[in-house]
Amino acid sequence: MSKLEYGLKKYLTKEQLDKIKKTKIAILGAGGLGSNAASFLARSGFGNFVFADFDKVEASNLNRQFYFKDQIGEKKVLALKTNLEAINESINVSLVTDKITAANISKYFFDCDIILEAFDLIESKKTVYDFFSNKNIFLIGASGIGGTGNCDEIITHRIKENFYIVGDLKSQVDYNNPPFAPRVIIAAAKQADIILERTIKNGY
Repeated sequence: MSKLEYGLKKYLTKEQLDKIKKTKIAILGAGGLGSNAASFLARSGFGNFVFADFDKVEASNLNRQFYFKDQIGEKKVLALKTNLEAINESINVSLVTDKITAANISKYFFDCDIILEAFDLIESKKTVYDFFSNKNIFLIGASGIGGTGNCDEIITHRIKENFYIVGDLKSQVDYNNPPFAPRVIIAAAKQADIILERTIKNGY
């Protein structure tokens, strides 16, 4: 048992911690949403992950993503794995560095219980939603987290029983609404909280 898991015994029953530990989560996109959601999930005891992202850490990522200046130039998925191991040395992470497309998405994530969509591009989000939204898997995405202010508008939208989207559904990240830590991290925290609540109650 890792030090983190030992500490979590103060807050979670053995049954709850067992549910969390056996749940496998795919995080598609290791940017502002994905990296922060991963850190929140790791701190909650989750340790069985698949990370998918082909990008490298850049200086422009440091304003909102769970990376550090000495990781600039590293593959995001590798840097994220390193950072989570500093939280919980017992995590088990598989890494996907291919760009996820409609042509290859079916070969990944087949044994995951939860899909956390954290892509930047609308096309990539649509690929994930089209593929997973009608499958027997829990899917949570995000839309509308750009800019500053109006943080109370970042809410959880239930699309169907196993499909949720967090955000205001309108504040697309662009030149007028750049991504900043407060709104991005609020959305990532909500994604992680929904997963934690659902896992504790139901398990996978």
